Amino acid sequence: MLKHNHTNRTFVYHRIRLRPRYLRDVSEVDTRTTIQGEEISAPICISPTAFHGIFWPDGEVSTARAAQAAGICYITSTFASCTLEDIVASAPQGLRWFQLYVQSDWQLNKQLIQRVESLGFKALVITVDAPIIGKRREDIRNQFDLMKSLQLKNLRSPTERNSVPCTQAPPISASFCWDNLSWIQSITQLPIILKGILTKEDAELAVEHNVHGIIVSNHGGRQLDEVPASIDALSEVVSAVKGKIEVYLDGGVRTGTDVLKALALGAKCIFLGRPILWGLAYKGEDGVAEVLNILKNEFHTSMSLIGCRSVAEINRDLIQFSRL
Repeated sequence: MLKHNHTNRTFVYHRIRLRPRYLRDVSEVDTRTTIQGEEISAPICISPTAFHGIFWPDGEVSTARAAQAAGICYITSTFASCTLEDIVASAPQGLRWFQLYVQSDWQLNKQLIQRVESLGFKALVITVDAPIIGKRREDIRNQFDLMKSLQLKNLRSPTERNSVPCTQAPPISASFCWDNLSWIQSITQLPIILKGILTKEDAELAVEHNVHGIIVSNHGGRQLDEVPASIDALSEVVSAVKGKIEVYLDGGVRTGTDVLKALALGAKCIFLGRPILWGLAYKGEDGVAEVLNILKNEFHTSMSLIGCRSVAEINRDLIQFSRL
């Protein structure tokens, strides 16, 4: 599944061509925008990925610091290798959202949601495309099982936090459905974002159920073979919501022009997964900062060269689809 995702990424983005407009004053270009009413320095944020401690000793603490310094949003995973309290303490001024895998234990879900709200997380991102884990052939071939050796520090009740962390994940709920959203909404004031939507039908249902945003994502190509690339599903979702909620994109972004293309297709911002982990493995907090700086600088350059002085000026007229 990973191979399928990687080999098609270049093709998917490269067949979207740019239509630059010239003779515009681009002496000052502003990359700032907002998501859920909060300002970010650029529409380039960090996706939820698990177990950053594999890549760098400080794990999510380093990621959170880099995100705070860059002035962008970091979505912390349910399966973080650092405690939520340590992540918040490391970057107290950072914009944080929390990604929730809905557990079969509803009391645990309630404790997690209320805990992150009390810690100052600004949104709840519910991953909807993993009611079960897909057949990850590379993991099977390499006999790779994170859960056998890593500690899940955040999947415990408050009274258990000083005990030895568990090494087995509680089961993700396979029964979680649209009807359960109202229960989650009843226990939190946090805006709810659904991550993993790929179709207009589910986008319309998301609007009907009063969620606040959608992250268009195919889970890095690791869940279900033959689904569309996130960038290919984006337009369908954007059209379906009719501007009623914000739509974001996760998946495949590697350059500043990729960011520009996603925004031209209607994304409010993009979220990065693998590149953040590559930067973290390379040089910890400084490595994540370098990845973010590279993309932010490339995005600034792309905006200048296509003739946009602000993010609000990026629109679909600036792109066309090639017959590659």
